[in-house]
Amino acid sequence: MPRVVDTVRALIAPLTRTRVFRRFLGPVLLPPIERVVSWASRGRVQVSALLVPSLVLHTIGAKSGEPRDAPLMYCPDGRGRAIVAGTNFAGERHPAWTSNLLAHPDAAITVRGRRMPVRASLVPDDERDAVWARIEAQWPGYRNYERESGRTVRLFRLQPVRADGLA
Repeated sequence: MPRVVDTVRALIAPLTRTRVFRRFLGPVLLPPIERVVSWASRGRVQVSALLVPSLVLHTIGAKSGEPRDAPLMYCPDGRGRAIVAGTNFAGERHPAWTSNLLAHPDAAITVRGRRMPVRASLVPDDERDAVWARIEAQWPGYRNYERESGRTVRLFRLQPVRADGLA
């Protein structure tokens, strides 16, 4: 199976670096497709997870205080944490989920059907290049979203925590 995934990634990755994907396919089509597939599979399948490690981030809205869910690509950091990047398909604005994490860093993630509490922290400036290198080892060219957006993408580490709040 890994060989099939690698082949599909190699075919799809160049598409994700096109303007058509960044402006239409990704932000317009992908979210509703993710919702339909998630609903139909009762949350067990994520379209993006067919290509890259993916999770659903469960946050509290920064303004509304209401629960919010966001399907995201993530990169394991090699220390049991997940790294997520607020690329927003190279859009000029930060995605709402990043503001939610800044306001409420205690959140939860669902990975392969397993929900766990996490604490989010922004990646410090002096670690950004190393973190981007790790992300791009998984998905080459992904940092171009930051370059093309004209903003500094918010990078977060999601540290699993025990139910009692301790790491």
